[in-house]
Amino acid sequence: MAARRHSNAQSPGDGTPSRRARWGAKALVVAGATAVFASPAAAQQTLNVSLGYFTVRGEDARVERDVLNENRNVLAFDLGDFNGAVVGAEWLVPLGGYFEGGAGVGFSRRTVPSVYDRFTDRDGSEIEQRLRLRIVPVAFTVRVLPLGQTSPVQPYFGGGLGVFSWRYSESGEFVDFQRGNAIFREQYVASGSETGPIVFGGLRFAGDAMSGGFEIRYHGADAPLGRPFSNLQRDPRIDLGGWTYQLTMGWRFGG
Repeated sequence: MAARRHSNAQSPGDGTPSRRARWGAKALVVAGATAVFASPAAAQQTLNVSLGYFTVRGEDARVERDVLNENRNVLAFDLGDFNGAVVGAEWLVPLGGYFEGGAGVGFSRRTVPSVYDRFTDRDGSEIEQRLRLRIVPVAFTVRVLPLGQTSPVQPYFGGGLGVFSWRYSESGEFVDFQRGNAIFREQYVASGSETGPIVFGGLRFAGDAMSGGFEIRYHGADAPLGRPFSNLQRDPRIDLGGWTYQLTMGWRFGG
């Protein structure tokens, strides 16, 4: 959106592989500890909590007219700055011996500072903004456990549908290129809910009372921003998709 905005500014010239490996190592530690102390598993309901790392989709994979890609034409920030922590909870119910149904919720929010790449204020100071993206996914899933729910080691995969409540905002100082590069302060906000697919796979170490493991999950969704963003950019959208790498811990009951 900032690419379309136009206070007397002047131009000076006119989610990494190592991080994912660390998450994987932590997952093995948690899973191993759970496997040592757990007794043999049974088909039970599970209440999972998770802590992970969410990575947004890359520049070449984002939806057409994505506002973040557009902003990078004039603002200095990296898409990776929107990667960050995610927390969640999920309730899993056995559907026979080799399937589970699940319902869960997550939360991620990231605030990214930015400045105009080629423009500064008259005194040479930066023209600063804050870009913020919040996503709250509600997921309805089905997973397959090829070794069954009674195995102490349970690889799984599955998919489902997500409802993604989101909020995106830009606040701070902006440049009006149509009014002599006048600098003004403003806040632009859009929010809504969108649906999209979810796919995932993971490994769970399960006992009668506890479980632990590691999961990789992908979701895809995008949303129109509408007004006030549409006043300054044609049909702007926000890509909400990305990958989540998370540790899981569960409390098992029933059965």
